[in-house]
Amino acid sequence: MLFDLSIVLLYFTAVMVAALRGQSAASMSSEEYFLSSRNLRWYSVAISTIATNVQGYQFLGMMGSAYLYGLAQANLEINAMQGILMAAFIFVPMYLRERVITITQFIKKRMGAIVGLFYSVANLILFATLGLGSALFLGAYAADLVFQDLLEGFLASPMQRVAILIAALGIFSAIYTYFGGLSAVVRTDIIQFAILFIGGIIVLFIAVNHLGGWSQLYEKTPDLMHLHLPADHPKLPWTLVFGLALLNINYWCANQSVVQRSLAARSLRDAQVGLMVGGITKYFMAIIIVVPGIALAGILGDQPLTDPDQTYPYLVREFLPQGLRGLILCALFASLMSTVDSTFNSLATLWSIDIYKTYLNPQASDRQLVSAGRRTIFFTLATGVVMGWVLLYLKLESPQDAITHTLNELRYYINCGIVVIICSAAFLLAPKQKVVILAFLLTIPLNLFLKFWFPEMNYFVRAGWVIITAFSIVAMSSIAQNGLKPWQDIFATHSKTSTRIAWALLLSLILLHIIFH
Repeated sequence: MLFDLSIVLLYFTAVMVAALRGQSAASMSSEEYFLSSRNLRWYSVAISTIATNVQGYQFLGMMGSAYLYGLAQANLEINAMQGILMAAFIFVPMYLRERVITITQFIKKRMGAIVGLFYSVANLILFATLGLGSALFLGAYAADLVFQDLLEGFLASPMQRVAILIAALGIFSAIYTYFGGLSAVVRTDIIQFAILFIGGIIVLFIAVNHLGGWSQLYEKTPDLMHLHLPADHPKLPWTLVFGLALLNINYWCANQSVVQRSLAARSLRDAQVGLMVGGITKYFMAIIIVVPGIALAGILGDQPLTDPDQTYPYLVREFLPQGLRGLILCALFASLMSTVDSTFNSLATLWSIDIYKTYLNPQASDRQLVSAGRRTIFFTLATGVVMGWVLLYLKLESPQDAITHTLNELRYYINCGIVVIICSAAFLLAPKQKVVILAFLLTIPLNLFLKFWFPEMNYFVRAGWVIITAFSIVAMSSIAQNGLKPWQDIFATHSKTSTRIAWALLLSLILLHIIFH
């Protein structure tokens, strides 16, 4: 166990050294600090985007859900392709044409400062609470489960151990993001992605090997090998694909922490190629995240786990030899920190550009902008740690639930309104500011109304109806007054080759749904 711990400490040292290598933030311009001088190559865009996406949420929450519900959980991974293609060929080209640093700036140009402020504040609240809190909690929770025997020597209470780990991991990630900006985040993301990918493959093959081979997935767990579950399934009905398609617009097209890599791309080609390569990588991540959970269900058989979120730690603790456990825990930390550091950087960007420069200090110099962003990192560290502690309490109160669905449902109360705003900005001609704000504000009461009157409705489906209803209010008003936006103004591609690859990727998604129906 001490050998495993030494591997983890070596990993943290390597990450800190890589992050702090290079130019000091004190001498950086705002564009260097927030967008790495708009000089990211396609492979940096691809790796850093997916490293930001993959987090403890997947390894703990999604693998735990796959243990319960099987291949249907892969819908949340493979259907990312739809959102990634929309980002690559619709949204990111618009952002790059406007040369914006934040998505808020794009929204302000299309619909005015007030709508932009609503978008920015909604994201600041979401990132600073659930975004940071969930990543910190899941990483710390998993670390405690894997190293429980060692950590019990310091503290007997699991709640105290996890609470301390949440704070420690947050502080570590905040320090190197504070000093290095997006460049440090991208450098560490490349290291972290390599470790989490290797670690995920090791767990995958060990789990399948203990099950008895790939064919045993269909022999021992045939009920879990369906991508589409009945429409009345409480968590993952097949109908979720419609709501998920709309919610993917929020994550892949309007999420500052994810899109920021594309905004920092050297060219449209680098952004589009990077995103498509990232989309292909999501297919591999679906296998790495979902299959081990299904395999463990087959291995345990009639002796199930009481807590499905212990699936990943159980595989690591029970089946991996000493040394490998340290490497796998590094992979889990990598997934955590690549998300946390990206969120910190995006919070700094949103606050400095959208709030500080716009409303508090319009004449702010580059140095003042960077300084404001760095202060934001430590303020939101506190909110993220507190939210991590709240989630820890909720998890310990209901250990039998897969926390991934709880987190999803909480996020979507705000995400629905963000989708309405970004779609109005991208797809409509001069939508009325007041109508957009009204539709945005309606999404939360609409969500609550549907949840109360139709409690059996799945939260993905409910979110889909909320988005469609609210966006229709804006669209009808805009189209009646201004007509339809020309499709040539919506789609953009670097080359015909990129377009053909995009169609091939879309076809691959359809085929996956047909084959694994």
